[in-house]
Amino acid sequence: MKPVIAISMGDPSGIGPEIAVKALCDHQWAGACIPVVVGDYAPIADAVRFTGREISINLVETPRQAINVDKCINLVAMNLVGDGQWQYGRVQANCGSASVAYVRKAAEFAMAGAADAVTTGPINKEAFNLAGEHFSGHTEILADQTGARDYAMLLLGGALRVIHVTTHVSMRGACDRITEDRVFKVIRLADESMKLLGIPSPRIAVAGLNPHSSENGLFGYEETQSILPAIRAARAAGIDADGPVPPDTVFVKARDGLYDVVVAMYHDQGHIPIKLLGFRMDPQTGRYTDMSGVNCTVGLPIIRSSVDHGTAFDKTGKGMANEGSLVDAIRVAVTMVHNKQVSKIY
Repeated sequence: MKPVIAISMGDPSGIGPEIAVKALCDHQWAGACIPVVVGDYAPIADAVRFTGREISINLVETPRQAINVDKCINLVAMNLVGDGQWQYGRVQANCGSASVAYVRKAAEFAMAGAADAVTTGPINKEAFNLAGEHFSGHTEILADQTGARDYAMLLLGGALRVIHVTTHVSMRGACDRITEDRVFKVIRLADESMKLLGIPSPRIAVAGLNPHSSENGLFGYEETQSILPAIRAARAAGIDADGPVPPDTVFVKARDGLYDVVVAMYHDQGHIPIKLLGFRMDPQTGRYTDMSGVNCTVGLPIIRSSVDHGTAFDKTGKGMANEGSLVDAIRVAVTMVHNKQVSKIY
């Protein structure tokens, strides 16, 4: 049976509706999965119009009612944003509120077994916080929705896979959160997530926090007090973890095949190499020409993948957005569903 993937549409004023239309019109899915958009009719219909795509819209109440044909958007329309109720490229509270509601509904479907995985489109933090949804991103929304306690952000881009010990906190706050318990839990999540991606015996590099992984305490103490004990505990549990590997070389080693995944200590330590490999810009216009990469939340009771970019307000409503990251995210979700069924990891 083909997996059903619930795709939250993202902020209506961003590129979410457009990339959903392009991903489901220009790429064939009938042989791999049944994609279902959770969003609103008017923004999807307008994206069909301005992209010039020939694609039908099939309204359903639940993802299990979706039809399995190409060039068709199966849509759960929540009737939150209608004609004339959004402006492209603008931060709007009603759009922020709706974007969170789409995510929550998609997760609700997955938790109830009405969908096999969730793939999320881009949302705008300022917009949903303006609407009173005080979260720092998708990860925290989904953790709240599912009641998850031990979870982490996993990024996939090119030859790199990176999972994070800390994410949306200050540098000072990140240092405080790098504890032996937290590092061990993320190493364990790294091992489980690689198996969901089809890597049966993953090799895990654990990055240091300080320059040269602190040179045995010369430049800091986090490695000896928190990171190294967590690595030893992971090895005792049968996990192939190595480190602390100096952060200035660990990504080169992972890119060239020495490791399957890197455990990064903080947000930018992991995001910078992923985006360096996956993002491209036009030096004349200053605009992105490619934004590849996939963001996953691991440790939830559901499978969740996502685009690894934002709402791109400068491109909205113009037919310029690149759907590549969404296509990749759907494919990752399908892979994880398959390997979850095979390995019974969760």
